[in-house]
Amino acid sequence: MTDINVQTNDFRVLPLPHFARGGRWRTEAMRSYSQPILIWFTKGQGRIIISGITRGYGPHNAVYIPAGTMHGFDMLGQVFGSIVFFPDSADLDLPSDPLHLRFRENAQHTELSALIDNIQREAEHEQTGRDQALLHYGGLLSVWLRRQAEKMPDNELAADAARRLAAAYTALVERDFHLSKSVADYAAELGVTPTHLSRVCNIACGRPASAILSERIHYEARRLLAETRTPVKDIAEHLGFASAAYFTRAFHKQSGKTPSSFRKTA
Repeated sequence: MTDINVQTNDFRVLPLPHFARGGRWRTEAMRSYSQPILIWFTKGQGRIIISGITRGYGPHNAVYIPAGTMHGFDMLGQVFGSIVFFPDSADLDLPSDPLHLRFRENAQHTELSALIDNIQREAEHEQTGRDQALLHYGGLLSVWLRRQAEKMPDNELAADAARRLAAAYTALVERDFHLSKSVADYAAELGVTPTHLSRVCNIACGRPASAILSERIHYEARRLLAETRTPVKDIAEHLGFASAAYFTRAFHKQSGKTPSSFRKTA
């Protein structure tokens, strides 16, 4: 079977408008990355969902998301900023939990922007000591985030019992979305009814449990169609569909396009 898990594992810095240029599914659909990321919003506002919990964001908000954490965000109007991708293989001592930091002081804005600019400059130019410099700058950014988090008691995406259940559900979906499991299967694993699970997800993030599961599956389908040459039948098999024909029908219902037509325009 064709390798369908091709993802880069290096420092990268992408501007938010560039990142979202491929379509709203690039940002809004539920997904995760194999690398930790930091989203630095410098202008604009919207909502971000992390581990099944929705929060609003605005200018000068930084959101740190560990590797393998399900998330998605919308952009209301023009939104500017950057996304930093950290290599998951590097020992940078990054936070183990998601963070949402809201900065009010100009000095904080300047410091964070400078740290990100340093990483971007090194990542984009091959020069002596590049890898060593990136590790040092990444380490400095990790330390800076931890220090800022200590000053903000509401920085972590802490949750009540209902939101903890939504977070547990998204973690299970992230682990098993390719196994053809239903919402009822996940609910049974969590010891609740499907109705209760869906109600909790609606409260926590404005999406029923079925929508979270469907979005995660179809984000992965879109990613694989857009970023790899994996045959459609192999993608269908990888995502747990009984056949390529069933996958095509489900994908068309979700996106309005067949897998082949989406691949041509992605």
